[in-house]
Amino acid sequence: MNPHALDSKKGLPDEYLIGKGQAWFAFVMTIALMLVDYIDRQVIVSLFPYMKADWGLSDKQLGALVSVVSVTVALGALPVALIADRYSRVKSIVVMATVWSLATVSCMFTRSYGQLLTARAFVGMGEAGYGSVGAALIASIFPARMRSALLAGFFAAASVGSVLGVMLGGLIAAKWGWKAAFGVVGAPGLLLALLYLKVRDYRTVDLTPELNQATKSTGSTARFIARALVRSPTMLWVCLGGAAQLIVVSAVWSWLPSFLNRYHGIAPDQAGVKAALVVLAGAAGSVVWGNVVDRAGNRRARNKLFAMAVLCVLTLLVLMPTFAATGSATLAAPTQFTLIALGGFLMTCTVGPVSAVVIDVVHPGVRATGASVLAVFQNLFGLAAGPFITGMLSDTLGLKAALTVIPGCGLLAALFFLLAARSYEADMQRVREVPVEAELPDAPAAHRAPA
Repeated sequence: MNPHALDSKKGLPDEYLIGKGQAWFAFVMTIALMLVDYIDRQVIVSLFPYMKADWGLSDKQLGALVSVVSVTVALGALPVALIADRYSRVKSIVVMATVWSLATVSCMFTRSYGQLLTARAFVGMGEAGYGSVGAALIASIFPARMRSALLAGFFAAASVGSVLGVMLGGLIAAKWGWKAAFGVVGAPGLLLALLYLKVRDYRTVDLTPELNQATKSTGSTARFIARALVRSPTMLWVCLGGAAQLIVVSAVWSWLPSFLNRYHGIAPDQAGVKAALVVLAGAAGSVVWGNVVDRAGNRRARNKLFAMAVLCVLTLLVLMPTFAATGSATLAAPTQFTLIALGGFLMTCTVGPVSAVVIDVVHPGVRATGASVLAVFQNLFGLAAGPFITGMLSDTLGLKAALTVIPGCGLLAALFFLLAARSYEADMQRVREVPVEAELPDAPAAHRAPA
């Protein structure tokens, strides 16, 4: 029996797939690893001033140290999610957390820019697929009515992890040197990886013959996904919209400490703390806007997309004039920082809802794989593009001008969400009746999808 389908067919309350206690334990553990994931990913941004002074790096090189993680995440997301969907989500998460934690620790032993760039690439290889696999696990074991809010909370952990990473990086660097920061933040992930073995998985969903054949290899899956994107315009437009908005998010998160240091003369460690407050505002915003978007869809599901489009436009209307007014006598520094924090609160509006929308329109048997498509778009065209493009613009025009231009990507995101709204309800209806079941402790192989 599918408790989520029960809700849609008969109007009865949907239920927890693996039991309420087990579901919340899985949620807490998945949230904890998401925190560590983004601490390890974002710790480097508050170290930029130290690295620029020690190694004489350009802004483009500094931006690449952030972007390379997202590039390798994007490249690895599909094969990792494919393995997770066909075999085990829990075991794949354990392996991922172990790899990215060891790679983060190794950054403290690098002696050149090339070595550090390579180590950061391995951080991304370990993190590849985590967001999509974790989201698929949460979406499947909790009631469908809670999906957007819980996924918003899951991805809000990325914001909180970024806060801690930015804050800890600056503080540790000021006391023990910038390389020590990697060792301190990398170690906790190893312990959490071991504890994650206690999380209960859900049974691999039987696939149709078409899906089973399509997901036998990364190449066949890529071809199947390309066809699926053509058949499901909602997924394509939402992936593009989510990526466009993340260009804004990643640019502000990565470069705000350097902006505060260069234009307001704030010491690197304190600039990291102040920037962390903006990221924290984003964490709160992702939860608030996740609930707002859920409520917007109560009458008609497509209203979720309209709400996200409006919020993206509001974000650019706050951030563009705020960064443009840097140094102006009409805008005091405290007021500017308050407006940047407001923009930070708004700009994470799509983080949870886009994942929920994508999961709504993909077959439950390949939810992690479907979510990995979103992860590819978000990482390659959003999280990787934002810091690197901003660094390039900064080398040419200055950091102020770069941060003024980048929020304009929110207008593109709004357009994509409006396009997605036209097909969302029809695409969602196609997958609503597919059953999902909990995994039994000694489930026989016959219950699993054929390999």
